[in-house]
Amino acid sequence: MRGSRIDSRELFAHEREIIIAHGEDSYRLRLTSQNKLILTK
Repeated sequence: MRGSRIDSRELFAHEREIIIAHGEDSYRLRLTSQNKLILTK
């Protein structure tokens, strides 16, 4: 695999949602109660 790898446990250690800034846009990455990831703009 190429590129960086980040374990989701690090991202969601304290919160169930993070905001990702990408250029002028923001995306919301949520961890659901069923342990699934949802990315929304």
